[in-house]
Amino acid sequence: MTRDENTIICRCEDLTLGQLRKLISEGYTTLDEIKRISRAGMGPCQGRTCRALIEREIAAMTGTPIKEQAPARYRQPSKPVTFSAILGGEPHEADC
Repeated sequence: MTRDENTIICRCEDLTLGQLRKLISEGYTTLDEIKRISRAGMGPCQGRTCRALIEREIAAMTGTPIKEQAPARYRQPSKPVTFSAILGGEPHEADC
């Protein structure tokens, strides 16, 4: 199946297949590198939609099977917290 270069790979960050292929051809060949340069996988879905698509395209373009690709680093989502909430001076939003 031939996919159009305008096919959206990451809906959260509007990364197209053409943009992804260009990044891979420029030497960004790991999921973490693609995330850092394009923000793909860092939107609201946290890569649930695009991660496998990106891994498949890396495999197709580099010849590196998905099982042999460097695993991506996953970080916990974060939310700003005030110092006073940490010190107990005011209730945190989740506690209200």
